[in-house]
Amino acid sequence: MRDNESHIIDEILNGRTFRYEYFVETYSRQVFASIVRIIDNPEEAEELTQDVFMRAFEKLSSFNGKSAFSTWLYRITYNMAISAARKTVMRQESFIDDRQLTLISDSAVDEALNDDSEERIDMLNDAIARLSADERALVNMFYMEEQSVNDIAYITGMSVANVKTKLHRVRKKLYLLMTDSKKL
Repeated sequence: MRDNESHIIDEILNGRTFRYEYFVETYSRQVFASIVRIIDNPEEAEELTQDVFMRAFEKLSSFNGKSAFSTWLYRITYNMAISAARKTVMRQESFIDDRQLTLISDSAVDEALNDDSEERIDMLNDAIARLSADERALVNMFYMEEQSVNDIAYITGMSVANVKTKLHRVRKKLYLLMTDSKKL
């Protein structure tokens, strides 16, 4: 598919702009779903999805082929969604002290997050909703969209080590948020 997409990009850059429809049809659902998971507003996500495709079209000549087109497009999606989320304070973010995170064992986190009971899934979804936009984006990319750590690093502009560290911290934060909601 990558060669086919490279060929389509060449066609678009050579004036056959109608070929861009392929990318919109192929990736619009994924882009929309990714944005909704970050900003949690379907109407705004629809508009932002259109903006992502416009920006990608405008920047298409800068696509260098070092990554898959989908990864490049996702980087644009991520940046625009995070920017939109930062403009509007949508959630009261939970404040968790870094020291709290260091006290939590990985085995406790694994046990809590791997429990597939309906109650735990509801608690997990509530906890995810209380994360910052950046943290929700990481959870979305790694756990829901199964992006690799390397791809996430490229998309976010972070180092691979930083992505791993942040994912580890987010798992612990989710655990704390879930146990906190149990007390309520």
